[in-house]
Amino acid sequence: MTESKPNTPLLAPSTNKLPDYKTSVKLKYVKLGYHYLITHGMYLFISPFVVIVAAQISTFSLQDLHDIWDNLQYNLISVIICSGLLVFISTIYVLTRPRPVYLVDFSCYKPEESRRCTMKVFMDQSRMVGAFTEENLEFQKKILQRSGLGDNTYLPEAVLNIPPNPSMREARKEAETVMFGAIDELFTKTKIKPKDIGMLVVNCSLFNPTPSLSAMIINHYKLRGNIISYNLGGMGCSAGLISIDLAKKLLQLEPSSYALVVSMENITQNWYFGNDRAKLVSNCLFRMGGAAILLSNKFSECIRSKYQLVHTVRTHKGADDKCYACVTQEEDAVGKVGVSLSKELMAVAGEALKANITTLGPLVLPMSEQLLFFATLLGRKLFKMKLKPYIPDFKLAFEHFCIHAGGRAVLDELEKNLHLSEWHMEPSRMTLYRFGNTSSSSLWYELAYTEAKGRVRRGDRVWQIAFGSGFKCNSAVWKANRTIKAAKEMNPWVPEIDKFPVVVPKVTSI
Repeated sequence: MTESKPNTPLLAPSTNKLPDYKTSVKLKYVKLGYHYLITHGMYLFISPFVVIVAAQISTFSLQDLHDIWDNLQYNLISVIICSGLLVFISTIYVLTRPRPVYLVDFSCYKPEESRRCTMKVFMDQSRMVGAFTEENLEFQKKILQRSGLGDNTYLPEAVLNIPPNPSMREARKEAETVMFGAIDELFTKTKIKPKDIGMLVVNCSLFNPTPSLSAMIINHYKLRGNIISYNLGGMGCSAGLISIDLAKKLLQLEPSSYALVVSMENITQNWYFGNDRAKLVSNCLFRMGGAAILLSNKFSECIRSKYQLVHTVRTHKGADDKCYACVTQEEDAVGKVGVSLSKELMAVAGEALKANITTLGPLVLPMSEQLLFFATLLGRKLFKMKLKPYIPDFKLAFEHFCIHAGGRAVLDELEKNLHLSEWHMEPSRMTLYRFGNTSSSSLWYELAYTEAKGRVRRGDRVWQIAFGSGFKCNSAVWKANRTIKAAKEMNPWVPEIDKFPVVVPKVTSI
């Protein structure tokens, strides 16, 4: 594929771009990244000593070994000390070694055809509601035309009704439909019984009923009474990777367990019926969807599992007031609740991304890239040399990229600043086109697309990266345990995968 030029950003170019990563990188984030590296680098430091000892032993003759044995058999204290030291080191190794976490399988919910919402249907529904001014109807039309969404996205029944009925009952109905649909398919694919699940983590930012969403799942599937369950709310589109990180930490504590992670967003009660333009953008981008993921630390699952979790890196910029306030759920001037997106959102996302990838880089980049990066950094910082900062090539660290399909402008800027190709961006762009922004679950639709295309080979590395309110940027790195055969996959892309990729025009006519 040939490289494409970045498309026109969704909002004003002056305020809606990620910062150019050829600007300075804060040294504290570099140090933080190397802190992670050193924390997990025990084997790197021990290796030279092992090599030295092995080389010394290789010089021993049979007579030398016989002499050592003669000395030891008359020196019981030395034998006991050596044996005790060996047992001690082995015990420390076993106790401190993190348990591997496997992704057994995952599933993405595909709504019924009756929930399909074309761009024309969206505009007709918005007009018939009677809540929007003509100027704001035209504003929504322009946003939709440039959004990168297609005509096959989905909205819940309560929003498509005329008049809409965004009640608590309808919101629960949407949540149950999405969660149970994804989980049912996951149980079918993995042959796991509900009683086998020891941990449950559910994330949904804007819909947090009582009983909780996690309680709804426990009740529906009659999960066991001692299950460890968490319900995460208000954490934005990056909450899916927060859930993965939480499940990983739980699996490090409980041997031989399964963890079920459910990521979704609820549209029904969070559709905005006002005329504040900062809140209308969400209506144009967010759509119905959800995903269920099964993780395990069982050694027996290593063979059939699709991936092993290698790293999770979380970055939180909430201490900065500008970052904290860039995505806010609030009332407008007439009391209607919506989610405001600040004009500073792209700049804030860029700063969070810079911090995240500077931490992640030392963990995943080859040494050649790290040496080039730090040589340039030291030259600029210590010797005040006029050098352009070296931008590491993350394509050397990952074969596949799953970037949160938050909007066309976000994907355009990330493609440009990370120097990615159209092929690398294809899963994210096609997910945005086919399903829209499904919040925290969009990463899994993207991975499902990659699998349906038959691109995942054993040993391939996948980088999932997402942004969320607060402001957060989170990453997860996976390594494929086996080659994924597209013909045997059950995911929402398989029946129509031959139609993709499609050319998405910069401006779509409605």
